[in-house]
Parts: sequence; C-alpha cells; structure tokens
Amino acid sequence: MLALKEPVEQTCTQTRVVAPVANLPLPLARVGDAANRLTLELYDAMEPLETEWRRLDRDALNSLHHSWDWCRHWVATHDAPVVILRGERAGRTLFLLPLEIRKRRGVRVAGFIAGDFSNLNTGLVSPCFRRGDAIADPAGFAASVAQLLTGRADLVALRSMPLSWRGTVNPFAVLNAIDNHNRSFHLPLAGDMDTTLRQVNAKRRRKKFRHQQRRLEALGGYEHVIAATPGEKAAILDLFFRQKAARFAALGLPDAFGAAETKAFFHALAKADDGGRDAALRLHALRLTGENEGHIAAIAGLSLKGDHVLCQFGSIDDSLAADTSPGEFLFWLMIEQCVNEGYALFDFGIGDQPYKRSWCSASTTLHDVLLPISTLGRAGRAVAFGLIHAKAFVKRHRRLYATIQRLRAGRSAAGEKTPDDQAA
Repeated sequence: MLALKEPVEQTCTQTRVVAPVANLPLPLARVGDAANRLTLELYDAMEPLETEWRRLDRDALNSLHHSWDWCRHWVATHDAPVVILRGERAGRTLFLLPLEIRKRRGVRVAGFIAGDFSNLNTGLVSPCFRRGDAIADPAGFAASVAQLLTGRADLVALRSMPLSWRGTVNPFAVLNAIDNHNRSFHLPLAGDMDTTLRQVNAKRRRKKFRHQQRRLEALGGYEHVIAATPGEKAAILDLFFRQKAARFAALGLPDAFGAAETKAFFHALAKADDGGRDAALRLHALRLTGENEGHIAAIAGLSLKGDHVLCQFGSIDDSLAADTSPGEFLFWLMIEQCVNEGYALFDFGIGDQPYKRSWCSASTTLHDVLLPISTLGRAGRAVAFGLIHAKAFVKRHRRLYATIQRLRAGRSAAGEKTPDDQAA
C-alpha cells in the first residue's frame, strides 16, 4: 500500500468542518439522489466553481490531473464542451468530476478533462466522501448521473482510476469498475538514495550509474538542467516534441503530441511553473558539455503535488552517447533530487515497460467506470468492454504483444525491439 508520509484524516469528525457554499451560481441542472443523500448538479464552465475547486485541489490525495491549473489550461487550448458534476450534501461540496465531451466512434463520451494525458484519475473528492460506503446505492447514483447528462452525452467514461490510493478508498469504485489493461508503476522514496535503491537492486544500479557517468565524462561531461526561464522552457519543450515525433515516426505510430492545441497546452503548463514545490509541469534535461556542448540527450516532464512526483513524458536523442542510456541516467538524477527534497513517491505513470519494472518496487492496478446514458451509450460500453478485455489479453501474452507492436511499426525482423523494450 502506498501511503503518505503523514496520514491524511478521512472522516468528517476528524477534519475541519467546511461551511456550506454561499452564492454559487445556479447550475444548468440539478437532480436529487435520495438513496445516497446527495444532490447532483451540472455546470458547463469551470469559473463558478473555482473557490470549491481550489479548496478540494489542496488535498494531496486528489490527482494533480484534476487541478485547477491543469484543467484551466486544457480548456483554454481546446474546444470540447465541458461538463462538471458537483455532488453536495447540505450545501457542502463532496466531490467534483471535471469532464469534457468528445465524440469517439460516433458516441458522445464524457471523460475526464485532458484524459488522454492523465496517468492517474481520482476526481476531486472531499475526505468526508472518500469511503467505500459513500455511494450506498450505485444504481441510483448512475441513474442520477444519466438524468443530468441526457441529451448531452451518451456515455460517461471515468478511466484510469485506482480502487484505492495511498491507503484511502475510491468512492466511485462501487460503480461496476472494470480492470484496465494498464497499471501505473511507482518507486517509494526513502530518506536517502541508498535506502531508496535497496528496493531495486542497489549494487547493480550503482554500478550501472557509475559506468554511465564515466562514459558521459569521457564525452566531455554533462549537466542536469531544470528549465527556469520562459525561453529555456519553450526551447526544451519544442525539442521534446521533435524528439518524440521522430520516435513515433520510427515506430510507425501516430504522434500523440502532434496537435497544435496539445503543444499549446503543455507550453502553458511549463510557462506557469514558478519553481515552487508543486508544479503542473517541470522540465528536466540531460545536456552534454565540452566538445558536445549544448546537445540534449534526454528530456523528461515531471508533475509535482504534495509529496508525489509523476513523470508525464520523456524522450531521448541517442545520436550521441547512446551507450550511456541517457534517459535512464536522467531518471537517476531526477530521483536523487526528489529524494533530497523530501518527496515520498516517484511515479513512472501508466504502461508496463521493462525500464519501469527495473526502477519500481510497487504498482497500482487502474480501473475504468463506464456509465451509459443512452441506447448508443450502452452499445458503446459493450464495445469498450470488448476492447479492454482484448487489450488485456494481448498484454498478458508478451509474444503476441511484441508481434502486434512490430506489425504496427511496419517491422518484420524477428529480433527488433518493440516500444516496450526501450525507455523513451
């Protein structure tokens, strides 16, 4: 179980009593859920809920992917309709579910804002509501959600949610959650690097690090760069986009970061980083010095909230120093810095890859909650269940998964590496 360094108090009697919210604008719609003693409200804009949003966002157990800044920058750079579900009791906000509506295969799907780039979804939940019995009547809750969203969406898809997270329960786990085909991988951070590394074969790791370090020094040296100025942030992020585009092209895969609005979103996040302990996006790079001055061999983007660090993305340029595994070397430098700064968990995010397994001693199984709103949504849910089961089957059979990846990349050579064989 991944616990916070200091336990978070979870019951209404243990936490500060939150006063009822005054002067909230009227929602688009409101539905009473008597069985669960809830009132559900629907909003189509973030601004009316900013005060409540920021209050819930201060809770370290609520995913940074639902933070005010993360969602605000996504909404500002994208044109998908926003729908926010507010659950309240006696005027007190118990949860916010920040959703956007996108058409997928003809089905209007309400999913978490920026869901394609989320590694962990929890919703914004009050400690009072973070209980296994918070939703006593799951069917009644689902019916209330459907009533609110009828005519606006066909399916609600709450994806990549843990059933439990760092010693707490996800209240939405009771809504017929299905096991996702992906897991997220983590390295708990101890008080020092030596203790942290004991979880993952410290002797082998240190030997490999020293070898990589000697090779880099022989090439003229290196420096660990954390982008600080607007120009540095923009330059490193643009280089990441180019490196990642080249990697996707080599694999015959679509560029997940290629859309102009996606690039604008990440630029806005990076620009907003003020260097404090929390950051929606902080850019790190491994830059060579000496005769290879200025060459950036690896880039990573980290998000930080409370004592949790999450790696959003990474890329490498192995035209120089390929034998040093620059991406893995950068991970060492970042993890060591996070240990020294007192963070408790380094999260490698979604996806089962060998380099993650080599670093991580813990993982979290993620789940999807799919709530149909219309007949089309029920058909969409059936298709989605089928796809989830098919992907899970493929990923359980490594040879089949490797074959499919080679086919997607247009490769036929039996010995070629698949994307799961390399840390990018």
